[in-house]
Amino acid sequence: MTNVINPSEKNAQRILIIGWDAADWMMIDPLIAKGKMPNLEKLISNGVRANLGTLEPKLSPLLWTSITTGKTANKHCILNFVEPKPDGSGLRISRATTRKTKALWNIFSQAGFKTNVAGWYASHPAEPVNGIIISNVLSEVVSDNKNFVEEGTVHPSNMQEKINEGIQLPKNFPDDLLYFLLPKHKEIGSSDDRISQLKKLMSYAVSIENSIVSAMKNSSWDLSMVFFETIDTMGHHFMQYRPPRMNHVSNKEERWFGDVMDRVYEWHDQSLGRILEAAGKDTTVILLSDHGFHIGEMRPNLKDLSPEKRMEKEASWHRPFGVLVASGPGIKKEAAVAPCTILDVVPTALTLMGLPIGNDMDGRALSEIFSFDVKKNTINSWDEIEGDAGLHPDDMRQDPNESAASIQQLIDLGYLAALPQDVSEQLALVRRESNFNLAVSLMSQHLYDEAITYFKVLLDELPDNIRYATCLSQCYGGLNKTSEAVNVLRDLSHRHKTNAEVWIALAQALAIDRDIKESITIYAEAIRMIGTSMDFTEALANTALLQNRFDEAYLHAKKAVAKNPHDPICHLIIAKTELYRGNFEEAAGHALDALDLTQAIPEAHYLLGVSLAWYGDEESAKQSLAFAAAYDKESPQTPLFQLAIARKEGNNSDAELYKRKYEEACLLKGTMHQKEHAFGAEAFVRKFGKNLF
Repeated sequence: MTNVINPSEKNAQRILIIGWDAADWMMIDPLIAKGKMPNLEKLISNGVRANLGTLEPKLSPLLWTSITTGKTANKHCILNFVEPKPDGSGLRISRATTRKTKALWNIFSQAGFKTNVAGWYASHPAEPVNGIIISNVLSEVVSDNKNFVEEGTVHPSNMQEKINEGIQLPKNFPDDLLYFLLPKHKEIGSSDDRISQLKKLMSYAVSIENSIVSAMKNSSWDLSMVFFETIDTMGHHFMQYRPPRMNHVSNKEERWFGDVMDRVYEWHDQSLGRILEAAGKDTTVILLSDHGFHIGEMRPNLKDLSPEKRMEKEASWHRPFGVLVASGPGIKKEAAVAPCTILDVVPTALTLMGLPIGNDMDGRALSEIFSFDVKKNTINSWDEIEGDAGLHPDDMRQDPNESAASIQQLIDLGYLAALPQDVSEQLALVRRESNFNLAVSLMSQHLYDEAITYFKVLLDELPDNIRYATCLSQCYGGLNKTSEAVNVLRDLSHRHKTNAEVWIALAQALAIDRDIKESITIYAEAIRMIGTSMDFTEALANTALLQNRFDEAYLHAKKAVAKNPHDPICHLIIAKTELYRGNFEEAAGHALDALDLTQAIPEAHYLLGVSLAWYGDEESAKQSLAFAAAYDKESPQTPLFQLAIARKEGNNSDAELYKRKYEEACLLKGTMHQKEHAFGAEAFVRKFGKNLF
């Protein structure tokens, strides 16, 4: 390994990565303000914080595997919570042997570093790395009230006794912890299933904490990684009871359970303190979540949905931005973090330890947060580097594993629909959902042709499925095959004559296809279906934008912001309506409102730049556009407007540079950029008597 690692380039002594599934700044910041999360507050004050962008689909096994590989789901191939057993006899929890690329712990192990890992998704059976791994099947041990871990859960096997000592069983749940989490538990009564669920989920959290602390105390290490799923799993059960009261929640339920999620966050902060103490000084800490979690008006009510529909809608709890905190040696205090995503965690950790980044990784090192100068250090792929990376041998990929308790828990949480009794139907359901997740991942990367192949097969199998059809239509739209997109949705609208979501999608597709008259007719029918509901305000605003009816779009966008003021996308819709109406100062203001919520959306910087250019502040506009271009190299619209400003200024060398970048972005996206709005790049140049090209 000496050919790919230079120990003298290490900029951190050791790294601790802590995952809090679904942690959200909207919960954290008020608790910090009340002094309820002092350990996280101290970590932030000595380092940096940011919003962390997620990926689609927002499903935890896919996302946390992307976090630990630096690659998208189509590359790492963990596509669901569960997978078919190799012998076709049923299902099992997705396994480490299914992952098609090395995880961070494999890379560190191969580089000669010692690693500890606890609770990570798709980490079972525990891999034979240079260090300690406690797999996510520990959750099954806790759920079954076992007091011992089974073979394959812990590596090395001589650590099993230490891990056994730290298992917290629900039947022995501490009274003081129950009182802390649920002060009114005696009034509720021990027969309430919600108390049993709380004990089970929090017992697993305690067990995970104990396991990583034990691993760190019983070994020397360079990398420790611990994953807590509890904020997410508890959120799916108890966030509905948090004020403001949802319509289906009684006053008594709010009084009983309304503080549970706040207490769960407080427990995580206490746990953080204990983990940091075990890690010791001179540890560089990265704490993150894969996405956020709605806490207010945007919380979905899934109470009366069928199991299948609930599975489809469960991810609607998730906000698109998670949290990122980095602190310790190698991290520049209070550095401004540029837009970043979960794919950036692995490149950042590799750079901190002086290891090269694989060119096949999809993220970047967050160089702006480093207190040292970053030198480019890459290799083609870590998967091509031979040597002991602590991977299982190939024959382990045919080892079936029963995970009945874990699968039932996923069903209880709504992550999985209630499985059919027939094994062949179970396998068909999981196959469809896994292929759908793969197709969505491809679509989100603009790999539309590949995604279409999957969506068409899925839709042939289930022609009435709304998700399959709308995604297929989006892919056709991404390829500028607008008539195909319309045809898919027109057929879907015939199958779902009263579904407003379908009709809005059809109205949008028609507008993109330039059939504005029919688009407005379909739009009006969708409005009639919706009535007084506020559920589709954002979609209606976007539809009106596509129809060039900017006043109508503005009204819906204002309603969307009123319903969800913390959603930066809603503010961006208003910014667009104001820009398109020629209100440039107001447009810039709303783009800034979005950026106040998160810096992680390149489009916000783009809209701010365009608004400032039309307002006359071209120097500031160029800065905003440069920021947008740096972190979204796939969008043609940013270099197009940079080209327009260069043409206006008569800067021919810059104009040629931006023209090349525009053409490269169009080629990367697979299509030329669609004709722009009245205040786009072409109109800006014409204003000054210039030509864009």
